[in-house]
Amino acid sequence: MTTIPPNNDSADFTEPTIHTEPIFHGKVISLQVDTVKLPDGKTATREIVRHPGAAAVIALLDGKLLVVEQYRKPMDKLQVEIPAGKLDGDEDPMEAARRELEEETGYRAKSLRKLCNFYTSPGFADEELFVYFTEELEPGQMKLDDEEFLNVSAITLEEALELIKEKRISDAKTILAVYAWRLYLLTGEL
Repeated sequence: MTTIPPNNDSADFTEPTIHTEPIFHGKVISLQVDTVKLPDGKTATREIVRHPGAAAVIALLDGKLLVVEQYRKPMDKLQVEIPAGKLDGDEDPMEAARRELEEETGYRAKSLRKLCNFYTSPGFADEELFVYFTEELEPGQMKLDDEEFLNVSAITLEEALELIKEKRISDAKTILAVYAWRLYLLTGEL
């Protein structure tokens, strides 16, 4: 087995920013082009999407995974996903997870446990996604955003795996959720 050597602090692969050109600032993302200095002294440009971050919930209701189905314009298709949404300002990710779960599904989490956090597309974006787990739910109140249309359902593991095969589940957070759930069912641990 090949191992990765420890981080060599003498090797500096950082890319200091020389200039930032703002391109677009929207409700959800901003786009900028940075001119950077490369380790060899040359310059290059980096297109960077800035995003406030997001939170998602693996929520089990009576042994089934709560999911939402909604149309995703960038892919021009319906997608089945776990409940998720962007952080509002400096919102705590766990509070955002609680809020999104109730707004999208009509269920409140009595408790949440952090599973992990990760960068969704580090090659061009700084979006960090925080994933939480709960199987302690109580009825709440669904409150969709004005421009949000979705269906809520609870699916079995077998249905989730089939939806992955059909590419109706094809986003990283939901695929991670399904495999974490399967591991939880097999071992009792996440």
